[in-house]
Amino acid sequence: MNEFYPEGVLLNTAANRRRTQTASALAEAAIEGQVVEARAVLCDNEHNLHVDLPCMQGVIPREEGAVGILEGTTRDIALISRVSKPVSFLVTGFEYTEDGKRRAVCSRRAAQEKCRQEYITARRPGDVVEARVTRLESFGAFCDIGCGIPALLPIASISVSRIAHPADRLYVGMDIYAVITSIEENRICLSQRELLGTWEENAALFEQGETVAGIVRSVEDYGIFVELTPNLAGLAEPRAGVRVGQHAGVYIKNILADKMKLKLVLIDAEDSHELPPPIQYFITEGHIDRWVYSPPNCGKVIETVFE
Repeated sequence: MNEFYPEGVLLNTAANRRRTQTASALAEAAIEGQVVEARAVLCDNEHNLHVDLPCMQGVIPREEGAVGILEGTTRDIALISRVSKPVSFLVTGFEYTEDGKRRAVCSRRAAQEKCRQEYITARRPGDVVEARVTRLESFGAFCDIGCGIPALLPIASISVSRIAHPADRLYVGMDIYAVITSIEENRICLSQRELLGTWEENAALFEQGETVAGIVRSVEDYGIFVELTPNLAGLAEPRAGVRVGQHAGVYIKNILADKMKLKLVLIDAEDSHELPPPIQYFITEGHIDRWVYSPPNCGKVIETVFE
């Protein structure tokens, strides 16, 4: 059972409240090496992180703030950016401040190392994991897969349906499922599209003759690509004034499994500024050796093989 989660998941759980409610419970968590979460309330001028626990204050010394800080491979922005956010850590001891108050000495680095040793090293390509989106870039999304350990979800691996930017599909703080594609030294890469269903599974959600909602993903001279689900898009005939990102109503003219195509008729399209909708997953746990997106009778094969 996974005991390591993206930062913020444990914060309001009964187990975390129990571990942090009293000084004795916190001391027991320290002895047993249990990961604890609290919100960082301050990064002082020496870049020590201060956390607010129910029973006392805690401090995470700069060099204990993250794996790589001491070695110089992780920049201090990784500490500064945690202020006002939950952080995972192990309690390593207790001390008294100058004003005589007792506080916990904590290590986020130790929690990350424990997560690597007991969770990450046991993972292999094809394993499905929980993740939380922490940053969006044009080339992909950075995700926390446990105790603040980062992994990259490239834009091409977010879905089969192409998007212009990860923000078209994800937002910071969003909890997602992903599948590990590679673990090389300390670099972890993820994919999500294999969890969003095959062409047949997605096409089965619709019927020829229906009028359904979609999102315009590409406008070409020869037609307009409209996404019906993250792993299913169809082509409508060109129309002036239609723009990428607009929400559209489309009539499903044909569903052609042997060609892996949907022929659509665009009814209308309008601008929308809503957050990306919740993602519907077909797979949320376990391991995948091979995933085939294309139908068996289709001449074009789209697949992923995890090694």
